[in-house]
Amino acid sequence: MALFHLAFNVTDLDATRAFYGDLLGCDEGRSTDTWVDFNFFGHQISCHLGTPFAAAPTGKVGEHDVPMPHFGAVLAMSDWRALADKLTAAGTDFVLAPQIRFEGQPGEQATMFFTDPSGNPVEIKGMADLSEAFAT
Repeated sequence: MALFHLAFNVTDLDATRAFYGDLLGCDEGRSTDTWVDFNFFGHQISCHLGTPFAAAPTGKVGEHDVPMPHFGAVLAMSDWRALADKLTAAGTDFVLAPQIRFEGQPGEQATMFFTDPSGNPVEIKGMADLSEAFAT
C-alpha cells in the first residue's frame, strides 16, 4: 500500500497540534521547532511554519462552490458520521456543513468542509462503500 504525503504551511504549531491531534484525533509523528508530522487517516501530513497557501471558493461541485485548493480524506461512513458529530459538538465553523451529495448516483458520498486554524481548507468525505470513490 502506498501512502500519500502532503507538506503545507501553518502559522502556529500549538494550534495545529490541538486541531489535527486533539480535535481530529491524528497521531503526532516526528517534529522539530518548525514543523510537525501527523498520521492523517493513514497518510502523512507535514505542517511547516510559514505562510499558508491562498484558497478561494472556485471549485464548483454540484450546487456548491468549494475552496480550492483543499485536501482531505475519504472515510468509511460510520467513521465519517462519528467525526461529523465530534466536530459539530466542538462548535466547528463549517465551510460546508456535513451533508450527502450525489444521492442515488455512482459515488454517492457524505462531505464536510472546514478550515484548520491557519485557514487551510480540509474536506472529509464518507462513503458506504470505499470502492465507489472512483465510480463514474
